Amino acid sequence: MAINGETPELTYSWPLFESGARFDLGGLIDSIGLPSISSMPVWQSDALARQGIGLWECDLRDNSLAWSPVTYDIFGFARGSRLNREACAACYAEGSRAIMERLRGYAIRHRRGFTVDVELRSGGPLRHMRLIAAPVCNAGRVVRLQGVKRLLKD
Repeated sequence: MAINGETPELTYSWPLFESGARFDLGGLIDSIGLPSISSMPVWQSDALARQGIGLWECDLRDNSLAWSPVTYDIFGFARGSRLNREACAACYAEGSRAIMERLRGYAIRHRRGFTVDVELRSGGPLRHMRLIAAPVCNAGRVVRLQGVKRLLKD
């Protein structure tokens, strides 16, 4: 899939059992793994924030979102403001949103994680972000997606 006529630098799906390796791409998270935002110790959250890494979760029962402070910053939203998935998805450039939604649907149906570089058009100039996502399963069903978001240097 192309973004503005060009193939994105990174777009792929991966099996759930590879989550440990995928969240450690390029040393993004080192060896701490990816706990739920609500259960993450403050020191881990601060360490990720210093690296410009934002955490996110989406509860699939109601599409409610939970974001770490850096994720709000990436999207240009006030920290702690009320989140709406539709409004957040609208921040993606059209081609990026289509890619993200397709990978998201595939991840949910097939219990696979994904990584994609996308364009954001929220609150300022065009920016590029790496989105890494993994499904969280309960009794064999995907109940939540969680992951990291990080602005890429242009």
